[in-house]
Parts: sequence; structure tokens; C-alpha cells
Amino acid sequence: MKKNFLSMAVIALLFTACDNDKNEVVQEQQIDMSDFYVFTDVNEDLSSKSVDSKKTLKTCYTMNVLNKQLIENPGLEKKMYDIELHTRQFLTAKGKPGGDSGKPGGGSGDTDIDVLPIDDGLGTINIPVYIHIVLPNANDVTNSQVQSQINVLNSDFNSPNTNLLPSGATNFVNDATTTDVNFTLAGTFRHNNNTASWGTNNAIKSAYPPITPETHLNIWVCNIGGGILGYAQFPGGNSNTDGVVLLYSSLPGGSAAPYNLGRTATHEVGHYLNLRHIWGDGRCRQDDFVTDTPSSDGANYGCPSYPTINCSSADMTMNYMDYTDDACMYMFTDGQRNRMRAIFTSGGSRAAMAGN
Repeated sequence: MKKNFLSMAVIALLFTACDNDKNEVVQEQQIDMSDFYVFTDVNEDLSSKSVDSKKTLKTCYTMNVLNKQLIENPGLEKKMYDIELHTRQFLTAKGKPGGDSGKPGGGSGDTDIDVLPIDDGLGTINIPVYIHIVLPNANDVTNSQVQSQINVLNSDFNSPNTNLLPSGATNFVNDATTTDVNFTLAGTFRHNNNTASWGTNNAIKSAYPPITPETHLNIWVCNIGGGILGYAQFPGGNSNTDGVVLLYSSLPGGSAAPYNLGRTATHEVGHYLNLRHIWGDGRCRQDDFVTDTPSSDGANYGCPSYPTINCSSADMTMNYMDYTDDACMYMFTDGQRNRMRAIFTSGGSRAAMAGN
């Protein structure tokens, strides 16, 4: 009798396991990944933009670095696919679509799609930050600037300033959100190094490796060169190069005006937390995988008037993931919030930071 009972129990477990496997397969089949991409068109065509040719343009090199890493590491694309699948599975399980490959358009430019913040059960996420200052005189960046940069990150990720929204952009008011992601300075390391410019090949990370990148955000502050303000590594990359590199003069009070209010860090940390550029790095044909950000055909610069219409919709030029002046960007959306926080959930690529 006992043997029969054990046999029946084993059979039941096998059926349960099979059912679970089937559910996982069905769940994966139900997730639309047809719009997923990794390689991007990073050559900006500014001919259609109102840009002063004499003005130094904001330049983020994250997508260029990603393209290079994808070529050098054939397994990275699969890792990023799996991260995106996990993100979409989580968002779908919570009743919010993970991606959006076909945003509606209309002549009025009003394509606002309301997305609600997901209750992911994580509470406030606290990210400890290590700052590595690498300059001929590492004291040229003061402790006050470092703390101001941390303060800017906390403000930008948690205090959207909808009062700055231009008249007529009221459709974006409900999109602005608090991410409930906080940053705490865990340590500042100063390295006097006479290297004139470090470029974007992660040489600075080889010289000064990240410290516990699984649980800490590492930020290198240096002279990058080439007019580049910063670059970040997306989730899924090599842990030896994980983190964000910033032009030293982009920190609050630096000399890189109009990009010296600390918003370069906000933009690059957005990439680090799995956000794409607001225009999807592929004109109107590619998306940033966020439902409540309108499609655009490229970056915006300066302080654009509203509405700036591309792809038959008004661009969200005030979003931190565009290229506008620091003073003219002041919001993440609920969809971006949900996407960032998904990587901290169990099985997510940065789950260790949230203790998962």
C-alpha cells in the first residue's frame, strides 16, 4: 500500500513538473519578442533638426559601445534577449505589456498611452555608488560636486518636475513618475593619472576595475575625449566593465554648459538600468520598448518648443533619455519606471542590488 502511494506521488510530481514546463513554454510563446533588437543605427542625421551648427552637441556613446561589445562577444545578444524576455514576462504577469512595437500616431501629436506604476513588492531600491575620479589632478572634482551629483540622481529619479512642462504638454503630466530608486555614495576613489583622454574602449575600467559591480554602481569620472559626455553598459555585459563613465565637467558646477547640471549621469544611469534612448536609436521604425513614450525619428537638442512633432506624434523632449539641455529635461515615465525596476526582481539581471 505504501509503495502504491509513493508511486502515485511520484507520478503526480512528474505530471506537475510537466505542467510547469508547459506553462513556462506557453508563457514564453505568449511574449511578443518580434520587435526586439540590439544592434542600432548610431549615426545621427541632424538635417531635420533645428540645431545650431556652432553649438557643441550632447553626445552619449552608449549605443556605439554596445554595438562594439556585441561584435566582440557573440553571446551578449542572447543574454540581452533573455533579459528583455524576463522584463516582458514580469510586466505581462503584472498586467502591463512589456514592449510596444506599433505606437499609434495622429496628426495632433497626442499619442499619450497611460501606463500605471507596477506594484512589484520591492519597495525602495537603494543602490550604493562608488565614484572613481581619474584625472591629472583628481582633486579638481570636489567632494561637494560628487555629493551634488548623487543628489541630482536622487532628485531626478524621484521628483519629476511637471511644473516645467510647457503649455499644451498636459498629456505628459500623468506619465511623469517617481521611480523609488535611491542612490547612496559608498565611497570616492581619487587617482592622479596624466592620461589626456580615456576614449570609450573601457581602458579606464581596466586601469581601475569596478568594485563589487554585482551590488554597487561604479561611476568613473574622467576626460573621455571626442566631445563625448558619457557612456554606460547595459545589463548583461561583462562584470569587469559594468558601470558608467562620465565626462568630469558634466558634473554639477562643471564647465560643460549647457550639460553641467548632472543630467548626463541621470541619462547614463538610465541606460545602466536598461532604458534605451527615447527615439529607439532606429528612427520611427524602432522603439525604446516603453509604451508611454512617443516614437521619434532621432535625438532632440537644446530646449525645443512644444510640440516638436516627429513620427506623427509630439516628442517627449523633456525625458531624461533624450539629448536636450540639462535644464530642459526633467522626467521619466511610468513605463520607464516599470522597465527599470523589472531588472531588480527575482531572476532579473540586477536582482542582487535589491537583495533578490
